[in-house]
Amino acid sequence: MGVKPVMREVVQRLKTQLSRLEHATDRLQRHERKLFENCVSALAAGDRARGTLYANECAEVRKILRLLLKSRLALEQILLRLETVENQGDLIATSPYIQAISAVRHTLASIIPEVAYELGQAEDELVDMLRKAYESTGLTPNLETEEAKRILAEADAVAEQRLRDRLPDIPEVR
Repeated sequence: MGVKPVMREVVQRLKTQLSRLEHATDRLQRHERKLFENCVSALAAGDRARGTLYANECAEVRKILRLLLKSRLALEQILLRLETVENQGDLIATSPYIQAISAVRHTLASIIPEVAYELGQAEDELVDMLRKAYESTGLTPNLETEEAKRILAEADAVAEQRLRDRLPDIPEVR
């Protein structure tokens, strides 16, 4: 299979996983809102134990939400760049995105294993394609890049800020 069809397939696979991540994030956000409301209601009713329970669970859900949001943002950036690579046909430019996909896959492995699996499949396809391209030159691809680290750091910073803006502080239980 040529470069363009493989890239098209990888881009489509990533778009599908991005959509799955968006749905999972939406469901988890609804769950977090309900936990938060239950926490506030319990504290208003003077039930400190139940309020603490809901507050702790809400905090845990927010940690997962942050990881999902970070992963979504990273995948969006990767997709944009891979679509550009696909249009330009510059296969060598895929190296940083392979590393970024791998990092997102590892983040999601324990949260949404089926999405992590599909990302692994996309990663394998890109690695195989890149390896074949490099075989003809005798060089070895460098998959460790600063660009991948930058993509992940940007996604992390934006995810953190968005969650801070969207979610109210969890009430303090005294």
